[in-house]
Amino acid sequence: MTAVDFDLSDQAFWARPMAERERAFDLIRSLERPPYFEEMEISFAPKGPGYYALARHADIVEVSRHPEIFCSGDGGATNIPDMPAEFAEYFGSMINMDDPRHARLRRIVSRSFTPKMIKQFETDVEVAAARIVDDLLAKGPGADFVTDVVARLPLKIICDMMGIPERDYQFVFERSNIILGGFDPEYSGGDLAGVAERLLTAGMELQQLVQDLAAYRAEHPTDDLTSSLVNANIDGERLTMQELGSFFILLVVAGNETTRNAISYGLRLLTENPGQRALWLEDIDGRAPGAVEEIVRLASPVNFMRRKLTRDFELNGQLYPAGMKVVLFYWAANRDPEVFADPYRFDITRDANPHVGFGGPGPHFCLGAHLARREITLMFRELLRRVPTIEGGRPDRLHSSFINGIKHMECTF
Repeated sequence: MTAVDFDLSDQAFWARPMAERERAFDLIRSLERPPYFEEMEISFAPKGPGYYALARHADIVEVSRHPEIFCSGDGGATNIPDMPAEFAEYFGSMINMDDPRHARLRRIVSRSFTPKMIKQFETDVEVAAARIVDDLLAKGPGADFVTDVVARLPLKIICDMMGIPERDYQFVFERSNIILGGFDPEYSGGDLAGVAERLLTAGMELQQLVQDLAAYRAEHPTDDLTSSLVNANIDGERLTMQELGSFFILLVVAGNETTRNAISYGLRLLTENPGQRALWLEDIDGRAPGAVEEIVRLASPVNFMRRKLTRDFELNGQLYPAGMKVVLFYWAANRDPEVFADPYRFDITRDANPHVGFGGPGPHFCLGAHLARREITLMFRELLRRVPTIEGGRPDRLHSSFINGIKHMECTF
């Protein structure tokens, strides 16, 4: 491959075999300067100035440390084209904001996660993981590991956390799939022209669900997170209903999709690396922390985030002008041989593992990293103790440039 043999803006690139994606990003990292790509033409957003693809670990860490220069709020961080105004109502959460608005929202949300609530979450994860494995054993081999097993864990924890009743679990699951799988034929039905309408409808429906619950919790509070958020008053600041709705969408999408994909990839990695499985089985609890970090590194559930320059800035000898976009490809940075020895090797004993699977350093580091680590740890503890021979079949990958996802994967044991 050469720099002109592929286009990261072309959705077809993200449907190509994983080995080709690896070679493409190996090439990008080897270039003297990051390559420039034009933005994809889409019907619901203006075409922007294009972007530089950052694939080196050092570049992504440096950009993450300077949010005042590489901003998230001007057009959004979760998409390469600038987010249209009508999308911001549903998807304009703190991940797509800069300080001081970002700091204000993060402060209100962070203080709502009380020690008591966090302890309860951890207990709930343990109970839920055990029940899910009970059901797997009752059903027997041949289950879809993604939809029948791992998707249930983060979905239940997030819905229970917010106080969403069990009858709405499937509703939330389907809408989150639409939001992150807009270009995948399974979720689009091949109708790419209707992507914008489906995204807006799914966002509106999720926001309405939590706003209705919040209105009730304002008068009838319980110990769930919705009650805490809707009644929070931190230094005289409160969340608006729109902010609460956008936060719920962020929580559902980020906390549900990313954790389930990390666990799914984790099973596939153990299937392809039986020596690492045997090593983990020797000391399930003791080796769990290292194994979880290595799974997150190689899974890299979020492929990228976007930033826009607020002023001219020089990085590694290249001048980036104000208004230009850079895209931080975390998946590629987590395979940088300058940082990770033998980067494509799955090694649960990897000692230095400064991956950016939860984002780079700075204010946008994942707020839910602790909960995600807990869910991954306890799910694998249950599986390895009770179904130690479980294997994952060939994964059916999500067609998405943003999420490195697995939609379906048969499991056997």
